[in-house]
Amino acid sequence: VDGPGIRFIVFTQGCRMRCEFCHNPDTWKIGTGTERTADDVLAEALKYQEFWGEKGGITVSGGEPLLQMDFLIDLFQKAKAAGVHTTIDTCGQPFTKAEPFFSKFNTLMEYTDLLLFDIKHIDNDAHKKLTKQANTPILEMATYLSEIQKPVWIRHVLVPHRSDYDEYLIRLDAFIQTLQNVDKVEILPYHTMGKYKWQEMGLKYPLEGIEPPAEDRVKNAKELLHTDNYTKYLTR
Repeated sequence: VDGPGIRFIVFTQGCRMRCEFCHNPDTWKIGTGTERTADDVLAEALKYQEFWGEKGGITVSGGEPLLQMDFLIDLFQKAKAAGVHTTIDTCGQPFTKAEPFFSKFNTLMEYTDLLLFDIKHIDNDAHKKLTKQANTPILEMATYLSEIQKPVWIRHVLVPHRSDYDEYLIRLDAFIQTLQNVDKVEILPYHTMGKYKWQEMGLKYPLEGIEPPAEDRVKNAKELLHTDNYTKYLTR
């Protein structure tokens, strides 16, 4: 689920989004966590390289990896030099064409093979309610990745009473169809496995009482997003 093949996953600390369904609220706070160098992380990852097979590699997730751009560039430059497949799992929220971010982002893309790109909600107002952030930079980043033909897997969490409405799914499908770089589209059914973390952190769980989507709603979402049409991931 974290990219092709067997992956070594690096979790970065810090995220500006406050998704109501977040199962890792412990990664929100910026500037905490264990400090690691790119050399240190890569050395640990390479210990497991024999398990990766031909398609495995390193995936950096979070939190939000793009908040730690310098680290990502350093890690991925060295990973590619070692022949490692590199993937970023991102929601795209930090994206901007302003400097210095944009130049660093373009450098990072030179060493990035794939992005797992989460689009939380296609409607901006609903996105703000769901995540406390606008989706404007996210959609801008998706469009830019299409322009530079950087492969992406689009992922969408299906949340009852939030994103599981046909009108929103149809709009999301229309947006995805404007992109020329989508290898795969995945529906991720909302789950409550991270609820205990909210409770341990003394936070009120915002989706209390909302159950995971029924199987027929997941099937409906896959049909509306035409997930079966995106198969490049099978041959890339």
